[in-house]
Amino acid sequence: MNAERVRLYEKTDLAELAWERMKDGEYARAYLEPLILDSVPAYMSNVRTRMGALVIDDLVLPVTVNDEEYDNSYVCSPYTHYISYAREEMKLVTSSMIASLGGPLLSGAGALMKLSRVNRIVFVNNWLLSTNLYHPLTAEQVREITSFLTRRFPDHAVAFRSVSPIVCPGAWTGLERSGYVMVPSRYVYLFDPKQANEKGWRVRNTLKRDRDMLKKSGYRILRHEELGEEHAERIAALYQALYLDKYSQLNPQLTPAFVRLALHRQILTLIGLEKEGRLDGILGYFQRNGMMTTPLFGYDTALPKKLGLYRMLSSLLVSEAEQKGLLLHQSAGVGAFKADRGAEGTAEYTAVYIKHLPYRRQMIWRALAAILDRAVIGMAKKYKW
Repeated sequence: MNAERVRLYEKTDLAELAWERMKDGEYARAYLEPLILDSVPAYMSNVRTRMGALVIDDLVLPVTVNDEEYDNSYVCSPYTHYISYAREEMKLVTSSMIASLGGPLLSGAGALMKLSRVNRIVFVNNWLLSTNLYHPLTAEQVREITSFLTRRFPDHAVAFRSVSPIVCPGAWTGLERSGYVMVPSRYVYLFDPKQANEKGWRVRNTLKRDRDMLKKSGYRILRHEELGEEHAERIAALYQALYLDKYSQLNPQLTPAFVRLALHRQILTLIGLEKEGRLDGILGYFQRNGMMTTPLFGYDTALPKKLGLYRMLSSLLVSEAEQKGLLLHQSAGVGAFKADRGAEGTAEYTAVYIKHLPYRRQMIWRALAAILDRAVIGMAKKYKW
């Protein structure tokens, strides 16, 4: 391997990175430079990690390095993703038998995961958001990244979040060839605007009802250029109301500073819904390689549900995907709602490289992959989680 082909830049030598030579280099610099130089918690208050920028050929990929941090957000912590998040989900289970069995099982699994040091991990292409999108990666590039990082971090697992054969086929092939273990992480939904008309009249009618609701709502659509510094605190609060207060505090806690970054450096395209001078809903998306996703999404949950703010924001997203001809990655959750509007469900994985680690540390990952593939993914498909 050419030693110059792969390099990891960190805080001390980031100034040497030739961003202008990179694919989407301006975007990557706008996003990554503040997080690496200023520290991540200033922008995501519950995310603790060491962050760098890995360069291979003309690609720059964010890399996060962790050792333990078991109370971290799930975007950097496998323990949080598979144990802490599951504990929160158990609180919603109505079956007393499942609840009584689930708690001890999770405690035992959590103890094994800590013993196996699952949080000693390096994530590649980790933008610290719910969904990571990928530039095309070849099998050779995956192999060289893996070789470089296992030498640089010989006691860490190497992982890629948000991978699937549909979302990143080239990377998927490379990961499989390199011997990564595919651990199911979520069941996500993808909306392809090119296929919307083929979904039948029920889907078309549902999408039309959503559009009509927005037209009749009295809300004004605020485009990115109409949003400013005065909206930053409100946008952060709307995101918190939905993603943190309603769902989970384990989601990345985006701060007003992150929102300002999105506004001024356009690392996300923001669109809001305003009525009578009050911003009641917000979404923020980014796009890469023909796909878009929305890591910032929120609305005033104190307002009556019948207003349909979630439906209207979702309709705005579908319209953006249609206008730009992009595949819309709708992340996980509310599967029935998304399926009714033409989205297709698919399993998403965390690909983990563990061949260089002691056997006892490998086993927990292999066990997770086997158990989750049979249990969780099957149930998600059946019940449209």
